[in-house]
Amino acid sequence: MAYTTINKGTAYFKSNPYTGTGSSMSVTGVGFRPDWLWLKTRNATNPSHIVDVVRGNGQALASDLTNAQYSSGVTSFDSDGFSLVGGSGAVNNSNGSTTYSALNWLAGGSQGSSNTDGSINTTYTSVNTTAGFSISQYTGTGSVATIGHGLGAKPAVIVIKRLDATSTWRTYHKSLGATKNVPFENGAALDQDVIFNDTEPTSSVFTIGTTTDVNASGGTNIAYCFTEKVGYSRFGDYTGNGNADGPFIYTGFKPAMVYVKNTSATANWVSTDNGISFNGKGSNESNCLFPSSSSSESDAYGLQLYSNGFAFKGGDSASATVNASGNIYIYWAIAEVPIVGTNGTPATGN
Repeated sequence: MAYTTINKGTAYFKSNPYTGTGSSMSVTGVGFRPDWLWLKTRNATNPSHIVDVVRGNGQALASDLTNAQYSSGVTSFDSDGFSLVGGSGAVNNSNGSTTYSALNWLAGGSQGSSNTDGSINTTYTSVNTTAGFSISQYTGTGSVATIGHGLGAKPAVIVIKRLDATSTWRTYHKSLGATKNVPFENGAALDQDVIFNDTEPTSSVFTIGTTTDVNASGGTNIAYCFTEKVGYSRFGDYTGNGNADGPFIYTGFKPAMVYVKNTSATANWVSTDNGISFNGKGSNESNCLFPSSSSSESDAYGLQLYSNGFAFKGGDSASATVNASGNIYIYWAIAEVPIVGTNGTPATGN
């Protein structure tokens, strides 16, 4: 059985979908002031909208675009959610019928302070060691360097985006190692550019090479880092079998959120969360969104969420996107209900 120091999963991650009104609005019910907010239209085509406390609510990024950061539609982070401008298709469509996925993470509860563990001091690092999540902003030097992440444990996933110029999203995943990475914005397969200087991260720092996507001289960058917390988060890989009855991936908890990427071929990232409606095809089958695409929500791929993991079964579950025979897929998952808390009793999800 998996154990965790987290007794309440929704204290650190909460999916909180909403419907746009077209007018300025506040979204409540998150339960905390979010430090990282990932918005995506569910029933319309729009880029994702990513905002964090380190950069401030006024600046956004899109995981499906290489663009530099741009003006955000989020007007504030609030004690129980966030507020939005009106009339923005990306966050609050004027037709009043567009639905949105809103993924909320808690980092350090503030912009944070400079981390000096690396050869480059971060401008700010906001860190939550309990949940294993940090956000760091830093300025590149053009030379091989290390960046402090503040987690106190080796990161399992690192996602980096340059803020001041067009650039590729670069992702380290522990199953791939530091010699490889996958981009976010275009669904491309495994990339072997020397992004992380072929150097594994440590409990205090990660290493960046000289690629301008992550280390242009004078370039500003944001890094989202996750470390695995037993019973609350899991990062791993699986091999597709090409069958309608796809492999079962054990996480040790019922997932509140799952991200999957084929590293063997070009294919979209696929995600789901417990705020997305089950599609009616099966008692456990959830709809999907695509972090690497502006496309709307889909009921394809047969993504099934179970009490202790997930699987792709039926429908298009044999698709190369999620389950091609012999292809290698990476994933990360966050718990809806952590298995057992520090007091030895079942943890709660709400």
